[in-house]
Amino acid sequence: MKAAVFKGAGQPLEIAEVDVPRPKYGEALVKVKACGVCATDLHYLHGTPTFKKPPLILGHEISGIVEEVGEGVEGVSVGEAVIVPPVISCGTCGRCREGRDNICENMKMVGNHMDGGFAEYLTVPARVLVKLPQGLPVYDCAIISDAVSTPFHAVKNRGEVRGGEWVAIFGCGGVGIHAVQIAAAFGASVITVDIDDRKLRLAKELGAVETVNPREVDAVKTIQRMTSDGVDAAFEIIGKPTTLEQAFSVVRPGGRLVVVGYSAEDWNLRASRVMFREISVLGSLGCRLAEYPAIIKMVASGRLKLGPTISDRLGLEDVNEALNRLEKGMVVGRQIVVVS
Repeated sequence: MKAAVFKGAGQPLEIAEVDVPRPKYGEALVKVKACGVCATDLHYLHGTPTFKKPPLILGHEISGIVEEVGEGVEGVSVGEAVIVPPVISCGTCGRCREGRDNICENMKMVGNHMDGGFAEYLTVPARVLVKLPQGLPVYDCAIISDAVSTPFHAVKNRGEVRGGEWVAIFGCGGVGIHAVQIAAAFGASVITVDIDDRKLRLAKELGAVETVNPREVDAVKTIQRMTSDGVDAAFEIIGKPTTLEQAFSVVRPGGRLVVVGYSAEDWNLRASRVMFREISVLGSLGCRLAEYPAIIKMVASGRLKLGPTISDRLGLEDVNEALNRLEKGMVVGRQIVVVS
C-alpha cells in the first residue's frame, strides 16, 4: 500500500510502498478514506519524540471503511463507515472504569504509538471504532475524530458552557473554529480572538457574536468592555503563555479557564486571583468514546457544520504541501488528505 512515512525530525514525509497490515485478534483493518492534517503532526516534524521510533506513519484524524476484521471481533462489520478515535484507551484501567478513557493510564495515540492514517490502510482495536450513519460524508467526517471531538469535550464537559453565558475562544484554527460552533450551538454568546482576520470572518459566519484581533486592539480590555464583568468561560486553544494570560485575565469572578492548547513552556499563574475570585483552571484532553454519538447527531442535524471548516482536500502525495501550508499559517479551518 501507499503511505507517507515519517523518517525523522526535519525531514519531509516519504511517499513509499509498505506492507498492508493484517488485523490481529480483536482488531479491524480500515481502508482510509481521509485523514485530517493537525498541528500535532508538525510537533513531530519539529523534533517532539514519537513513542514508536521512526519509521512511522503519522496522521490521527481518520475516517474510512472497515475492510476486514480479525478473530474475536463483534459488533463491527466489513463495509461499515467509521471514524478512528485519535487516542486508543485500554478500557480496563481505573480511569477508563471511571468513564474518563480520554486520560487512560495506558493510552496509545494513533500516529505516535502506532502507525496512523497517512496511508491506505491501518489496523486498530475494533472496539474503539465509531460508526457513521448513512448520509454523512465519510471524507469530511474525518475531522470529527479530533478537530471536532476535542472542542466538544472541552466546551461541554470541562467548561460546562450553558445558554446565555459569555464565552471567549482564543485561537480559531482547526480546533478553535469548531469550539466556536459548539459553544454557539449550546446557546452561548461567543467572542473569538485571533490575529488572522480570515479566521475571524469564518468564526463570525459560524456563530461568533464578536471578534477581536489582538494586533489591532488590547484584547483583554476590549473583552472586558464588551462583557462588563468578563466572560463565564475562556478557552485557550493556541498553547502560548501570552494567550493563556490573556484568557485568564478575561474570566469573570467565579468563571472557568479551560486549557486546550499544548505548550511545553511554563506559565506563571496568578494564584491570588484564582483564590480571591474563585476561578477554576481546567485542562482538557481529547474526547471520551461515549461522547461521539452526541457529536455525530449534531453533525447529522446540521447544528454542527463540517463543510465550511474544511479548507482544502489534497491527495496523499501532497501531504508535505499540506504540512508546509499549515506551518506558514496559510490554512483557515482544517485540511484533509483524501487517501482513497
